[in-house]
Amino acid sequence: MNDFGSGHPFGGQGSSASEIPPMYRPAASAGGPDRVSDPIPFRRPGSDQDPRAELQEALRGEIQEELHAADPVVPDDTAVVAEPVIGPTGRPMPHLPEPRPIGIHGNARVISMCNQKGGVGKTTTTINLGAALAEFGRKVLLVDFDPQGSLSVGLGLNPHDMELSIYNLLMQRDVTIDEVIVPTGVPGMDLLPSNIDLSAAEVQLVHEVAREQTLQRVLQPAIADYDVILIDCQPSLGLLTVNALTASDGVIVPLECEYFALRGVALLKTTIDKVTERLNPKLHIDGVLGTMYDGRTLHGREVMERLVQAWGDTVFHTVIRRTVKFSDSTVAGEPITSYASSSAGADSYRQLAKEVLARCLEE
Repeated sequence: MNDFGSGHPFGGQGSSASEIPPMYRPAASAGGPDRVSDPIPFRRPGSDQDPRAELQEALRGEIQEELHAADPVVPDDTAVVAEPVIGPTGRPMPHLPEPRPIGIHGNARVISMCNQKGGVGKTTTTINLGAALAEFGRKVLLVDFDPQGSLSVGLGLNPHDMELSIYNLLMQRDVTIDEVIVPTGVPGMDLLPSNIDLSAAEVQLVHEVAREQTLQRVLQPAIADYDVILIDCQPSLGLLTVNALTASDGVIVPLECEYFALRGVALLKTTIDKVTERLNPKLHIDGVLGTMYDGRTLHGREVMERLVQAWGDTVFHTVIRRTVKFSDSTVAGEPITSYASSSAGADSYRQLAKEVLARCLEE
């Protein structure tokens, strides 16, 4: 076998084949590239710029023209719309404007916090929603309609030191509502207190004429003085709760994001429908409020998803998450909006107050 010749690129000693000439174009001075592998550039007449740089600039210009042709031209004064923020309910969070101040108070909307299951956040929501509404300049009356008196205790009252309570207002004709109302530590928010005496009213009202309208009758004078009246109902669907629903314009259903709480809502809905049909045609479910929500757990997220599937837009966009600050503020006897004003819980109830105002009170 013959070796490669010395002139071959791979080298070698001796070869019978002729040498392969190097593949060159005319010299660069003649206007061409140095080797075949180099591209043949386009040189504009009278230009001293590097032909490769000119080619790159031309390509960039063509790419930019194609992009402009493919995309619609956006005027300079058109604002870029940000993508909506998805809230815990799986729906886009609405933009809620700051509530406008009002100069004249009165014509209150009466709202019951109702759920026959205990421990779902009815009392906590009544206190903190009322305080948040008062922060926005609304005059609020809280009605403790639970014999346990949790609302009164949560606002710093001793149930054993009450001279008059809502029991006296219901059962004694000579007691007026102004005698029973007490101020709270929150400016613009007052309270109709309660204690264990109220449990006797449920038995005594059975023999009264129009017993379902008793609370409605005693609250009537306060409607002209307040913007919102919030009733904290007991955890049952008995006569006291029926009284509260009969006296109300709307219902807010606090619902713990837990399976057993979700099951009981159907029974509550049946009771509300019966009261609407037979006693109070104007009664309306203002919203279902998810409370004690923990988005870190799969169970909490599943319950919230199921809640939205069942109730749709009736579910408030605002969700109240678990936090120890609620327990601390209850021990302190004040709302979370003043006890921990900058906490996430306080912000949630302010957001809920805006949503309630937009949905129920400023339609």
